[in-house]
Amino acid sequence: MKTGVPQIARMQERPSSLRDVVSLLRPTQWSKNAVLFAALMFSKHLFNLDAVVVVSLGFVAFCALASGTYVMNDLWDCDRDREHPLKSLRPLPSGRVRRGTAVAMAVGLVVVGLAGTALLSRWFGVLAGLYFLLQLAYTFWLKEVVILDVMAIASGFVIRAVAGGVIIAVPVSPWLIICTFLLALFLGFSKRRHELILLEARAIDHRASLKEYSPYFLDQMIAVVTASTVVAYAIYTVSPEVREKLGTDKLYLTIPFVLFGIFRYLYLVHQREEGGNPTQLLLSDQPLLLDVLLWIVTAALLLYWTP
Repeated sequence: MKTGVPQIARMQERPSSLRDVVSLLRPTQWSKNAVLFAALMFSKHLFNLDAVVVVSLGFVAFCALASGTYVMNDLWDCDRDREHPLKSLRPLPSGRVRRGTAVAMAVGLVVVGLAGTALLSRWFGVLAGLYFLLQLAYTFWLKEVVILDVMAIASGFVIRAVAGGVIIAVPVSPWLIICTFLLALFLGFSKRRHELILLEARAIDHRASLKEYSPYFLDQMIAVVTASTVVAYAIYTVSPEVREKLGTDKLYLTIPFVLFGIFRYLYLVHQREEGGNPTQLLLSDQPLLLDVLLWIVTAALLLYWTP
């Protein structure tokens, strides 16, 4: 037997386990597609069974499409991810899933996702296609361009928010677009800060755009986006057109939940040096998760329950 065979090569000789294949799909990231339900809730269609079923099917299709783009991204970044203390544990960089298997998964998931969204609604399918093109641009180019890398991520959330309204044929409020974009920028810049602190001198080797960032620069942008998000949401809750459309003038009561959520996230980023995975942080930090659930329940009561 030959000696000196790299560990990665030896691992690639093993068949991929079901657990590793599922992990490659990043199912924990599917919660990002929950933004599809925002228009359903704020258009007061939450108890319309047909609308709920359609959006739920759209959610499943978008999850397939998103997983396809995640696998595609992992294939492209595989070599660099091996140098990352956390990403090196992923199925592809660690060699637990073969590249051929990953390529087949990426193609299959993208085809299923795009076909599924198109079958549900033509314009929903168009937006899904736009989302896929954005992910391609991000994977092969935009992720290396300072500021635009985070704006591309935020734009992906906006596309999903708009798609959630398109699939049930309801108008999407500009406020939903603005608040979604600002909140996604906040999470994106916080993630870049975590990467910069975690990787330190190796940050440039992992992602070219990180050499253009500094903790101070990111803190300045996070501060601007944080204030903008809170102000935009506050104006949204008290604006006359929103009160008339939603039938309530009490939506401002949800502002404390938004403030706590943002402050809690800033605490986790600055005091605990977390924030590298916003989805995982949301699901693992109990105060943050409880705050989001309370915001959803309070907003739903104000929108749907009339004394």
